[in-house]
Amino acid sequence: MNKTVGELAQLLQGKVEGDASKLIAGVNGLEEASSEQISFAVPPYVEHCHLSRAGAMVLALDDPSLPDRPVIKVANPRAAFAQLLEIFRAPEEVERVISHYAYVSPQAHIGKNVAIQAFAYVADDAVVGDDTVIYPHVYVGKKVTLGAGCVLYPSVTVREGCQIGARCILQAGCVIGGDGFGFITTNGKHSKVLQTGNVVLGDDVEVGCNTCIDRATVDSTIVGNGTKIDNLVHLGHNDIVGENCLFVAHVGISGSVNIGHNCTFGGQAATVGHITIGDNCTFAGRAGIIGDIPSNSILAGFPAQPHKEWLREEASLRKVGSLLKQVKALEKAVAALQADKK
Repeated sequence: MNKTVGELAQLLQGKVEGDASKLIAGVNGLEEASSEQISFAVPPYVEHCHLSRAGAMVLALDDPSLPDRPVIKVANPRAAFAQLLEIFRAPEEVERVISHYAYVSPQAHIGKNVAIQAFAYVADDAVVGDDTVIYPHVYVGKKVTLGAGCVLYPSVTVREGCQIGARCILQAGCVIGGDGFGFITTNGKHSKVLQTGNVVLGDDVEVGCNTCIDRATVDSTIVGNGTKIDNLVHLGHNDIVGENCLFVAHVGISGSVNIGHNCTFGGQAATVGHITIGDNCTFAGRAGIIGDIPSNSILAGFPAQPHKEWLREEASLRKVGSLLKQVKALEKAVAALQADKK
């Protein structure tokens, strides 16, 4: 599929500078793009984007023009690039039928325009919303509710009673509603505490491959609208996560943690249980969060501390080697002086 720069600018609601009639056949990154493809640049790459072979470029409104190729100026180049990916790399077309190799309970409620592929299992009293796609080997438990427009990729498990909002994407192998890690230890023996709650995902939530979100002991583990969770993340039982949060791979959130809106957790960040984290917090990778965190905090390190303090400590640690050499040299000098006095 080819489109002119002018057609793309109209779709992106942008302004063309240069040849609007140039044909574009695809989209790619700055380094990989060919002369028939379009790319984008944001700081600090804008000053180097003229080195790209891309036939056209998407830049911000106040970025300089490029004299050797057409440019589409937009308010948000990253968002425009995401649109271009959808234009040139359309999602896989899925036939909207229920495979005769799938098991769908007669008591399940299936919406319109739904695809349920081979070897999926939909249990009693489950509700599958309109336009939802269920890939092979997905398990949808009893009384599960799937909202409209969801996609469940292969080997997803949604356990009994869980509620999934509209337009959620569950990547391959994730488990929604596995038992929380609840045990009572008596005389050295661990006895299981029944996990009777569920998991509730809001609208537009994405859960990455092999991520696990535990069902609550009682009540619900909740993930708010628009939150995005990467691969291999664990959310413990009875967690409450706000809207539009980001969890990068290998994050571990212990049970009964209350997280506000718009929080970001870098890779391998982790928390203790039973704490509260305010809105708009950012945690660097491997941050160890051991207590309540006020809103608008930026933390790093273990235990987590204000990011600037952590940077100063890390800079100081890098000087320890040279300081030890200086101390040894001073010790030798002092020893020599003491020897001379004798």
